Amino acid sequence: MKPGARIAAAIEILDLIDLPDAIPADKVLADWNRKNRFAGSKDRNAIAEMVYGVLRRRAQLDWWLQRCDGDLDNRARLLVWLQAINGLALEDLALSCDGSQYAPAPLSSREERVAIEMQGQQIDSGCQPVSAKGNFPDWMENRFVELYGAKVDKYLAAMTEEAPVDLRVNTLKGTRSDAMKALAEEGIETTPSRFSPVGLRLPKRMPLSGTKAFRDGLIEVQDEGSQLAALLADARAGHKVVDFCAGAGGKSLAMAATMKNTGRIVACDVSEARLKRAAQRLKRAGAFMVERRPLTSERDKWIKRRAARFGGGFDRVLVDAPCTGTGTWRRNPDQKWRLKGQDIEELTALQASILDSASRLVGAGGRLIYATCSILNEENDAQIERFLAENPSFFLHPIKQIWQEIFPSPCPTDGDTLRLNPLDHGTDGFFVAVLERKL
Repeated sequence: MKPGARIAAAIEILDLIDLPDAIPADKVLADWNRKNRFAGSKDRNAIAEMVYGVLRRRAQLDWWLQRCDGDLDNRARLLVWLQAINGLALEDLALSCDGSQYAPAPLSSREERVAIEMQGQQIDSGCQPVSAKGNFPDWMENRFVELYGAKVDKYLAAMTEEAPVDLRVNTLKGTRSDAMKALAEEGIETTPSRFSPVGLRLPKRMPLSGTKAFRDGLIEVQDEGSQLAALLADARAGHKVVDFCAGAGGKSLAMAATMKNTGRIVACDVSEARLKRAAQRLKRAGAFMVERRPLTSERDKWIKRRAARFGGGFDRVLVDAPCTGTGTWRRNPDQKWRLKGQDIEELTALQASILDSASRLVGAGGRLIYATCSILNEENDAQIERFLAENPSFFLHPIKQIWQEIFPSPCPTDGDTLRLNPLDHGTDGFFVAVLERKL
């Protein structure tokens, strides 16, 4: 594909992502790739770089367009990104947008004026407001300033960068050394994760599904923060465990390994389709003690029957609650532009309902692990404070104590809960709290 055709494709994809009720950006890109098989791997990579580049820097791009009196649309955003971030010269920008077959229409007089003003400009500017510098919706500014204070710019800048690729080693199939060696034999070098004893990090994004290590179930792609959430459940051999919001089973797989494939895991989710996708992963990993159970809602009759008949009785109940996903903005930057204040209100209500319902399954001395991939207080600490105030039979088990029992690395927090973020820990934003039912 010529440069102009790549630019036109990126604009088309960005417009599709902005449609009401659009599917996530990665799926939009995957669909486009399937429908346009003439595009080679270099073309697809270049288009994806432009799409994600605009999504990551959208607030700054809009700030510059408003300053230069430009249009606020995806074509205008991409043209500014090509200059300010990708370093494309004005003359090359005009050559790529020449109106020829598959290329974008020529630059308008307004676009030419913006392009001239953008020559030599850096995307960052000292006079940008916090929301522009941090590339997030301006209605969320008070939340982030309250959360990070004077360092808000640094924390949000880290969330704008591309996320690394982390792998979790499946210890049912081998050790971390085994996985590193197997991947190295296929030309893929990795380094041990900073915190997770079963984690590896890739130096750059690369295809893994064709590797023998992946096909044999020795590795799974999983962010280090997500690995830590599953490990902090401290699920042990012989335990009875519920993965309450299991999705496609990533944390069930991680717990099956710590349980040495003995005991029982019930992977629950309201999406039967996601649970079906977990079946292939479980088989590849050799995790044969996981039962998949679809739920009609967080208050499915199975939960009530199980709690009434056996008095809870599960040793561990992991609630990886649905959330805003603010901690994963590095991976899913399109999510930030879809998020609305009403979404936060609805999600916090759902989280509270899920937490209350799931707690019924926890036996005496058992633990309820609450996790989100959010950095927002109302989805994290506020949920735990509310739950403990309403459920005196539970207490907060300090994360530092559990960490010292499980991990060889120093605990990254002195608090009773775990808060991870890209700047301090190099992981996705994650929150974990461990609640224990009194004997």
